[in-house]
Amino acid sequence: MIDGALIGGSFLVAVVVGLTGMGGGALMTPMMMLFFNVPPLAAVSSDLVASAVMKPVGGVVHLRRGTVNLRLVGWLCVGSVPAAFCGVFLARAFAVSDAVKYALGVALLLAVAGMAVKSWLGGRGGTSSAHDIVVRPIPTLLVGTVGGLVVGVSSVGSGSLIIVALLVLYPALKANQLVGTDLVQAVPLVAAAALGHLLFGDFQLDLTVSLLIGSIPGVYLGARISSRAPGGLIRAMLAIVLLASALKLLDASNALTVGALVAATAVTVIGWRLRVRSAARASSESTDLEPAR
Repeated sequence: MIDGALIGGSFLVAVVVGLTGMGGGALMTPMMMLFFNVPPLAAVSSDLVASAVMKPVGGVVHLRRGTVNLRLVGWLCVGSVPAAFCGVFLARAFAVSDAVKYALGVALLLAVAGMAVKSWLGGRGGTSSAHDIVVRPIPTLLVGTVGGLVVGVSSVGSGSLIIVALLVLYPALKANQLVGTDLVQAVPLVAAAALGHLLFGDFQLDLTVSLLIGSIPGVYLGARISSRAPGGLIRAMLAIVLLASALKLLDASNALTVGALVAATAVTVIGWRLRVRSAARASSESTDLEPAR
C-alpha cells in the first residue's frame, strides 16, 4: 500500500542526498524505523533497493557536469562491491533485529564524527579538476571495502562515511567533485547490497515503491542545485539530524537526546557565525590592501 507520508519524507531525504552526497541510508532507514515502525532488516532492505534506482539519477547529473573521477570510482568499487554483498550475510546473521538497529546507530555516530572532521577541514577545499587528482589505489580500495561492508549491514556509508574518507584522502577535490564521485561509485555498491537483500534480506515492495516515488524527483532536484547550495550549513543541519537518529536508535533517554541536540545546535550556530565573520574580515582586509587607483 502506497504511503503518502513516507513519499514526502523520502523526497526530503533525497533532496539532501542530491545536495550533499550524504544522508541516504543514514536518514531514510532511521526515518522508516522511528516514524513508520518498519522492522530494521525490512527498512535496510527496502532502502537499499530504492537507492539502487535513486543513486544513478544524481550520478548522471554529475557525469554530465564533469565532476566525477572515474578512476577513483573504479578503485572504490573494487573493494566496495564484494564487501557490500558480504555485509548482507552479516546482517542476516543478526538473529535479533535489535542488533541491526544498534549497528545502524553506531554507524550513524561514526558518520557524525566524520562530518565533524570534514567541517574542521572545510577550509582546505580544492580547486583542481576532478580528472587531475592522482589516485592512491591501496588506501582507496580499503575505504571502499570498509564502506561496502557497512553499507551491506546497515545501508549507511555510501555517502556519510565514504565521502568523508575521500575528503581526507583527496583534500584537493572540490565539494561538487566529492559529491559527484561519491554518487557514481555508490551505484554499483548499492546495487550489490540491494541484490543481496533481495535474495537474503526482507525486501518489501510497497515500502520500496513509496520510497522511489518520493526519492527520484528529490535526488534529481538536489543534484541540480548542489553547486549553488550553502553546503557547509546543510552538512551541519544533516549532522544534527543524524545525531538525533543515532541516539534514538541506541535507546538513549529523551533527556540525553535533547541535551545533545541543544549542544550540537549551539556549536553549529556559533561555528557558523564565526566562519561568516572570518570570511567578512578577510574580504575587508583584501579590499583595504588593494592599491588606490
